Amino acid sequence: MKYDLINNQLFIKNRKNFMAEMTPNSLAVFNSNDIYPIGADSTMPFQQDRNIFYLSGVDQEESILVLFPDSPNSKYREILFLTETNEHIAVWEGEKLTKEKALETSGIKTVYWLGDFDKIMKEIMAQAETIYINTNEHYRANSETETREARFNKKIRSQFPAHKVEKSNPILQRLRSVKDPLEIDLIQNACNITEKGFRRILNFVKPGIWEYNIEAEFMHEFLNNRSRGFAYTPIVASGNNANVLHYIENNQQCKAGDLILLDVGAEYANYASDMSRTIPVSGQFTKRQKEVYNAVNRVKNEATKLLIPGAIWADYHVEVGKLITSELLGLGLLDKADVQNEDKDWPAYKKYFMHGTSHHMGLDTHDYGLLHEPIKTNMVFTVEPGIYIPDEGFGIRLEDDVVIQDTGEPFNLMRNIPIEAEEIEDIMN
Repeated sequence: MKYDLINNQLFIKNRKNFMAEMTPNSLAVFNSNDIYPIGADSTMPFQQDRNIFYLSGVDQEESILVLFPDSPNSKYREILFLTETNEHIAVWEGEKLTKEKALETSGIKTVYWLGDFDKIMKEIMAQAETIYINTNEHYRANSETETREARFNKKIRSQFPAHKVEKSNPILQRLRSVKDPLEIDLIQNACNITEKGFRRILNFVKPGIWEYNIEAEFMHEFLNNRSRGFAYTPIVASGNNANVLHYIENNQQCKAGDLILLDVGAEYANYASDMSRTIPVSGQFTKRQKEVYNAVNRVKNEATKLLIPGAIWADYHVEVGKLITSELLGLGLLDKADVQNEDKDWPAYKKYFMHGTSHHMGLDTHDYGLLHEPIKTNMVFTVEPGIYIPDEGFGIRLEDDVVIQDTGEPFNLMRNIPIEAEEIEDIMN
């Protein structure tokens, strides 16, 4: 891994919190992700399943975590199973976790090689009544690929049909949505790396460069700062490309007078950052571009103030809709008749701002969090309003990542990333 070793107290605390929510005499199992094939002998770069990482810090394939807090044998209350490492594997694939390094990483004392898994599971399942299985129930989850976890879940139900089955996901949705201070530090580090990338491209952009040149500049800075790279597929959208919300081709030339919408974020230690900025190719906004830009920025600033403990996500978006409607009226994009005659299920402002304003962020860019429950202190959200005007050939989105505070406004993890129109112009010139 490129990142520094994380203090294992984070994972010790996460496991303690999870086990406190388990029913009596139950155990839970978490698997690493697969390494997915591309073709021939090629594979996609490995990325760890976020839940086993959250609970153990283990960041390698073919690893299994078992939690059995009521086990009569104390050494079986937390168990890691890892691929056995040896000198041959170290030469061909690189160093894997030893049992000693696994303890340092996770704080788990009982570590076995994977070859012992079936034997030990048979023993401890005889002592348990319930098994918690790990499923992905994020509201945006949509995968046709059968994961290692899904295969395990089918196997364990078949092998032990008399056991009760519970889901880990409801517990993890709540736990992962509220960040530990150590997690906030990791997200802050990801945001700081994103800032370095953004400042780099402010001194790089000029008419005639290509969107993929900008993507490359970000990647250069991210890798040089111990990031694996982008936390998600980057959007570098010049001109009218900005009006395609998930434009990822990044293959067009940037022309004088156009704007570039950048939606990029570095990851660090599996934690995401998520930034949007919109900058002028020529280093100067036109009068109209700046009017719209400042309107979006005002909405972002006011929307941020609404993210307070106790707020409900859906109600928050209704209030943001009122803010954006007011700005669209001021810009002449809507008139009073549009608002008076709007469909309440698809308000008039949706013509120019059709996506949500905020989502949970953390180990995943769209992180776990139950949207029907009140917002809590130390949750991390994005704030990302936009105005998209295909008829005028540009779209603007501005986005920061913020931490909910006990009192007052959220803490902006991207407070040092330039966002005011005049500051961007000054740096670019």
